Amino acid sequence: MRRWKRWIDTLSREQAGSASLEFISAGVLLLVPLVYLVLALGALQAGSFAVEGAARQAARVFVEAGDQASAESRAQQAVQFALADHGLESAGSTVTVVCSPDPSRCLTRSGIVTVLVSVTVPMPFVPQALSVAAPLAVPMEASATQQVSRFAQVP
Repeated sequence: MRRWKRWIDTLSREQAGSASLEFISAGVLLLVPLVYLVLALGALQAGSFAVEGAARQAARVFVEAGDQASAESRAQQAVQFALADHGLESAGSTVTVVCSPDPSRCLTRSGIVTVLVSVTVPMPFVPQALSVAAPLAVPMEASATQQVSRFAQVP
């Protein structure tokens, strides 16, 4: 019995102080990917909110405009502001406007205007020069539909 006790005491003296080092190394190895996951999900959620808000605002200002040219200009401005509010650049975004019942005339009374906004959301802390199989950016798109007022003053 004494032999076992002496053996356990020897082992415990050799292991003294290494638990904190093991805890710190395992903690760092687990914490770094977890922090990056939180940052990546935050960037994707911000991109999702940005593209949805941009589409909704673009559709709203489009149907309130007086003519086609100012409607398109206002929609582009609304998209730029909405993306900038969430920290995204509007240079890579695309805005598509689809109108019904007459695709050539969007601002007809009681017409339906659908705005589709597409943007690419870059992943955080990933250099563009890196060539890996993982995506460096995630494409997102959203659409919003608004109806032109039946009392609109159409030119």
